[in-house]
Amino acid sequence: MPIESGSCSSARQAKQKRKSHSLSIRRTNSSEQERAGLQRDMLEGQDSKLPSAVRNTLLELFGQIEREFENLYIENLELRREIDTLNERLAGEGQAIDGAELSKGQLKTKASHSTSQLSQKLKTTYKASTSKIVSSFKTTTSRAICQLVKEYVGHRDGIWDVSVAKTQPVVLGTASADHTALLWSIETGKCLVKYVGHVGSVNSIKFHPTEQVALTASGDQTAHIWRYIVQLPTPQPTADCNQVSGEDEVEFSDKDEPDGDGDGSSDCPTVRAPLTSLKSHQGVVIAADWLVGGKQAVTASWDRTANLYDVETSELVHSLTGHDQELTHCCTHPTQRLVVTSSRDTTFRLWDFRDPSIHSVNVFQGHTDTVTSAVFTVGDNVVSGSDDRTVKVWDLKNMRSPIATIRTDSAVNRINVCVGQRIIALPHDNRQVRLFDMSGVRLARLPRSNRQGHRRMVCCSAWCEDHPICNLFTCGFDRQAIGWNINIPALLQEK
Repeated sequence: MPIESGSCSSARQAKQKRKSHSLSIRRTNSSEQERAGLQRDMLEGQDSKLPSAVRNTLLELFGQIEREFENLYIENLELRREIDTLNERLAGEGQAIDGAELSKGQLKTKASHSTSQLSQKLKTTYKASTSKIVSSFKTTTSRAICQLVKEYVGHRDGIWDVSVAKTQPVVLGTASADHTALLWSIETGKCLVKYVGHVGSVNSIKFHPTEQVALTASGDQTAHIWRYIVQLPTPQPTADCNQVSGEDEVEFSDKDEPDGDGDGSSDCPTVRAPLTSLKSHQGVVIAADWLVGGKQAVTASWDRTANLYDVETSELVHSLTGHDQELTHCCTHPTQRLVVTSSRDTTFRLWDFRDPSIHSVNVFQGHTDTVTSAVFTVGDNVVSGSDDRTVKVWDLKNMRSPIATIRTDSAVNRINVCVGQRIIALPHDNRQVRLFDMSGVRLARLPRSNRQGHRRMVCCSAWCEDHPICNLFTCGFDRQAIGWNINIPALLQEK
């Protein structure tokens, strides 16, 4: 009968030990799950003053916390088992090296060193896991800091873009898939002007820097420049939009959306024809913007080109080619003749028109999916957002790698930067709007409940730093724009 060697015997014992240990873990998990289920049943059976939706949400959150700590517990057991295995291996290696058993002091020293390394690994794992738990259940910024002030309802389809006039009187502009652009009184929420000159979806709206003129881009393959004259109505007392229930994260159905005629946009003055129509694209014009000074305009199209036009003559000055796929956005620098275009080809390009004799272009590859927008800030920074769920902050002096990367849980749409305070507003596909600083630190998430916030994808955001009532506007495919009051000093203080 063969005699079992010492190494085979120890290996078999270790295997049996692991098997029995895994069985004990399964029994432990099973009993804990039964106990958690029993506790849940008991909680659900108790009388509670909390609404059922809130109670169910709390139960689900605590269940997630329990699962996280259960995973940590299992990892802890695994690490302890590794310590035991390593100690056994060290003892065996000590015998092979010295030809005899190591002294207890030497074994203790080696084992202590290995144990300290694994202990450090355990601490790191624990911190990483618990930090995930803390970040997942981080409380949102109080409504005293981010308050919904006004809703602008009147479009019959989703709103792609929102913008704020740079001249007096300051009005809000929205561009919609219903083929119209509307101008609104920020204070009263009333429609002031309706532009109906396009025959396709209006994808973008931007105001002239010094005149009462707007630039709109459309799916009809054109961009229009049109003049408006507005007279602001007298502000009326508004109801407090902040008295909302405690139920957050409530899902909505289509029947909960605004009717589209809530504020009588059909009654406001209508502009039917543009001053100038820019026609050189062979595809949807997805965005347009004014160059500094307002004498030239740039457009971005699905035909993979961006065009630079002379506003007075409507002539094409430059056709900016190079992108491999459809463009998604274009933006101009507030003080310099610089243009940035973004595309579905995962890149964005910087076009330099400061020297009339040289029109240089730089290509930047920092994303892995469609770059939905790239915008300038005052100074030497560009901020880009993408469908790859990241936002990157770049330094124009060194664009090899971003100086900050923000990772999110949803695709990012058209972003906007509060220039004075250097705060980035991120609108998401999942109806969230989050605020970050330029270093990538999250500052706040705008409230989203059954009575305030967007019901569908948030398409765009726009800051208006000088307005006393609303300093941030968002729009979405729920056919409404929303004006928010962000208490920036309190926001930065919490940071």
